[in-house]
Amino acid sequence: MVEMMPLWSEEMSWIPMNDLTREPEPLRRAMTEAVERVISSGSYVLDREVERFERSWAERCGVRFGVGVGNGMDALEIALQALGIGPGDEVIVPAMTAFASVLAVIRAGATPVLADIDEETALLSLESVRRVISGRSRALMVVHLYGRLERMNAWVSFCHDHGLVLIEDCAQAHLASRNGAVAGSFGRVGAFSFYPTKNLGALGDAGMLITDDETIARKARQWRDYGRSVSGGSGLHLVAGLNSRLDELQAALLSARLPWLEGFNAARRAIAMLYAQGIHHPGVRLPPMPEESDSHVHHLFVVNSPQRDALQTHLNHCGVKTGSHYPLPVHWHPACGNPPRDPLGLRRAERHAESCLSLPCHPFLEGYEVERVVDSINRFIFTRGATP
Repeated sequence: MVEMMPLWSEEMSWIPMNDLTREPEPLRRAMTEAVERVISSGSYVLDREVERFERSWAERCGVRFGVGVGNGMDALEIALQALGIGPGDEVIVPAMTAFASVLAVIRAGATPVLADIDEETALLSLESVRRVISGRSRALMVVHLYGRLERMNAWVSFCHDHGLVLIEDCAQAHLASRNGAVAGSFGRVGAFSFYPTKNLGALGDAGMLITDDETIARKARQWRDYGRSVSGGSGLHLVAGLNSRLDELQAALLSARLPWLEGFNAARRAIAMLYAQGIHHPGVRLPPMPEESDSHVHHLFVVNSPQRDALQTHLNHCGVKTGSHYPLPVHWHPACGNPPRDPLGLRRAERHAESCLSLPCHPFLEGYEVERVVDSINRFIFTRGATP
């Protein structure tokens, strides 16, 4: 008989969802050098550091152009503006995503149309998308939720057949790849967030959109800088744009952190595999492991349980911090209004929101901490027949 670990006590440390204080010392030194380089340059906005990181990230993603912006939501909004999508247009988005995905559509003046998700992966359902497409549909936004990249060839074909622009929300999928192609390279535009807790994170807000389309890249550079012309030095404002410029400091820090990304992604995959192999509680449903290991970068490891709140309380008592991504589907937020949606409803997104729980999966977890999470879940007392 395997001896159970004790419940959490004051002598035991908490297992956090994220812990950036554990980052390795060589990375910290590289970031310090990057900060000093920017300070010495005396140039802090849209200069060589931004250009360097734009080139590096675009190259890693397998596209021609990168446009650094203030954050991930702005990357989506600016992408829509650069594509000419606005009032009168509909953009199909999943009902289970960070609210920023939908807010970007609203801010661009377009109408978000909500489709349901696949039960197992929590990604956009093709069948639901077929039910919501209309004559006003201009674009489809695929969200690589939790870091999972799937069915991209099907989405590319679907958008081609229906005359839709494919936009990828890659905020959680840094360097996720499928058959050698990287997240963000399948659609007309890919949008990234570099929020500190992302797989590749800055030390503040930062974002980027990537594209192979030179015209989109040029328009995006206008939109991020008050709509100002980027050629000829005239300073002419061509559109009523935004102030959303990736600053030199964050760009330099991201350049310093980029060489560590693949190693951190590999650590997340290893942790996810230990969870998948070790958790065997009948009241906890695990996410399906991908056929291609590189197609999931495990920004989050999300399980489902009909007794999610009780499980979360139990794990907290065991010293394990957890989260919920996301506890509300998009259409339950008042700010969303009452957007068009799947006529059959969005029940799968709603069930996911009611039952999802994110476990610690950051790359600095120790082996004994992963074991403690697994053991704590397996000892959870599940009340059969209970509802969420």
